[in-house]
Amino acid sequence: MRLKLLFYFWAMLGLFACQSAPDAGQEAAEVATDTLSSMSQPAAQKPLPPPPPDYDTAAWTEVARLDSSIVIDMKYATTENFVEEKMYDCSRCFLRPEVAKAVVRIHQRLQKQGLGLKLLDCFRPRPIQWKLWEKVPDPRYVADPREGSMHNRGAAVDLTLVSAEGEELDMGTPFDFFGPEAHPAYTNLPDSVLTNRAILREAMLSEGFQPITTEWWHFSLSGKNYALSDMLWKCY
Repeated sequence: MRLKLLFYFWAMLGLFACQSAPDAGQEAAEVATDTLSSMSQPAAQKPLPPPPPDYDTAAWTEVARLDSSIVIDMKYATTENFVEEKMYDCSRCFLRPEVAKAVVRIHQRLQKQGLGLKLLDCFRPRPIQWKLWEKVPDPRYVADPREGSMHNRGAAVDLTLVSAEGEELDMGTPFDFFGPEAHPAYTNLPDSVLTNRAILREAMLSEGFQPITTEWWHFSLSGKNYALSDMLWKCY
C-alpha cells in the first residue's frame, strides 16, 4: 500500500511538471519577443539645436530664429517679383533686432485671431538694391541705392496675412503690383479685401510701423535711424 501511494505521488508530480513547463517556456518566449521588439524600435530623438548664428547678432536678428511659425517667403529669392528675376541666393529674413521682435509680437497677437504673418521681403542688402536699380532706375519703384531705403537699413518689411493653415488672405493684388489697386487708400475692392488690409494695417500700426501710399504690403518702423548695410547672408 505504501509503495502504491509513493508511486501515485511521483506520477502526480511528473504530471504537474509537464503542465507547468509549457507556461514557463511561453513566458520566457514572450519576454524574449518583447525585448527584441523594444530593441528594434528607434529611440526617440531630441530635435537638434539650431546651428550657431553666422551673423553679427548685435546688429541683426534672423526672424525664423525668434519664431519658426512665421512663414518666410522672400520673393526676391524667387522670380515672383516685379523684375521677374531671382535676386537673393536663398530665402533668409534678417531685420534689426528691435524690428524683428516687433514683427514677432504682431504675429503672435494675430495667431490669437487664427491668423499670422508671411514675410515677403525683409532686409535688402545694398548690393541687391544696386542690381534692382540697374534693371529699373525709376525712384517710383526702386529707391536710389546711393540714398538707400528702409529695406537697406533692416527696418522695413513687405508682408501679408495668412490663415492658421498658412494660406494667404486675399489682398486684392499680388505682391509687387504697381498700380492704384495696390494703394492702401484704394477702396474699389470687395469688403473682404478691405477688411484684410485693415487688419494688417492696424496690426502693424500697433507696434509703430508706418505704411506708404503705394503698397499695401510695405511697412517700416518709424523713429529709428539705422545705417545702410551691405551685409550679404550666407546660404547652405
